Amino acid sequence: MRPTHIHINLTRLRHNTRLARQCHGGSLLAVVKANAYGHGASACARALVDLVEGFAVSNLDEGIELREAGITQPILLLEGGFGPDELPLIRHRHLTPVIHTPWQAEQLLGGVCPDLDSVWLKMDSGMHRLGFSPESIAHWVRRFQHQHPVPIVVMSHFAHADGRTPHALDPALNVFRKAISGLSVSTSLANSGALLGYPEAQGDWARPGLMLYGLDPSGSQHPPRAPLLPVMSLRSQVFTERWISHGEFVGYGGLFCAQRPTRVGVIPCGYGDGYPRNAPQGTPVRIGQRIVPLIGRVSMDMLTVDLTDAPEVQPGSTVELWGDNPNVGDLAQACGTIAYELICQARRAPHHYQDE
Repeated sequence: MRPTHIHINLTRLRHNTRLARQCHGGSLLAVVKANAYGHGASACARALVDLVEGFAVSNLDEGIELREAGITQPILLLEGGFGPDELPLIRHRHLTPVIHTPWQAEQLLGGVCPDLDSVWLKMDSGMHRLGFSPESIAHWVRRFQHQHPVPIVVMSHFAHADGRTPHALDPALNVFRKAISGLSVSTSLANSGALLGYPEAQGDWARPGLMLYGLDPSGSQHPPRAPLLPVMSLRSQVFTERWISHGEFVGYGGLFCAQRPTRVGVIPCGYGDGYPRNAPQGTPVRIGQRIVPLIGRVSMDMLTVDLTDAPEVQPGSTVELWGDNPNVGDLAQACGTIAYELICQARRAPHHYQDE
């Protein structure tokens, strides 16, 4: 069997979730959209049922997956419903859609799905993707309060929470607070970035996502803001090796040219497994206790490393492409992307779950 696997440490997932609780103090919705950022939504949700008040996913399909996995807690659909045909399923599965457009609101107010446990309304505080305008949010809150006497949560999402600039969220927070002034509602504001760096943005419900999986949204180039532990590691083995002479090339396009007799190790992991194709020459790869450099172009199923100075490494040696070291955040930065993208793309390799 192909030796490339994704290892998920559920003990670390719970550790990071407890840190999110310490940062916030209020109710938590664990964000497990996009298959829990590549970690496996059902397995991660089951590991967190005693630590969070509910879960957040992107859409109906993801919500149904959690219900079929036995999750009974509230599940929030962050994008809401995409059409009236979804509403009976949302009702049947006891899911909670976020309402962020007038047509979604009118469908619910029209009685298609009247028995909601709570109503979540999204307000646009500056992201300008989804949500009611600040000027109209009070109108929609009052309409729902008149027709549906259930708890109402007004939420928003920040465009600048992933950075570390002091007071970066002040404009959005000022807009939000002014818009809901005088309304009898709960609030949901803080994602992972806000939880870690902007305590002034806390509301009644927090929505930690990336930090649950051990990563800081601001990137690994900064000092850690909490003792988060990486949950995912992408591992493989050295498949085979060969020697090439000075002046010979490795891989597609001859990207690497040997400047000395070079021992090349082949690892059966590539961009088909989520490892970035544009990883630069010299990107660190850990084999046992040794760090060796990536050489040549990453292909769909394989990549190559320089083993010349690592004589102890042999075919069958265990490889860590990302995890504790190298950190996926460092790899993402070297490739000009973000950790979110890499972990979400790690789909092909089998997932193995560890619970210490």
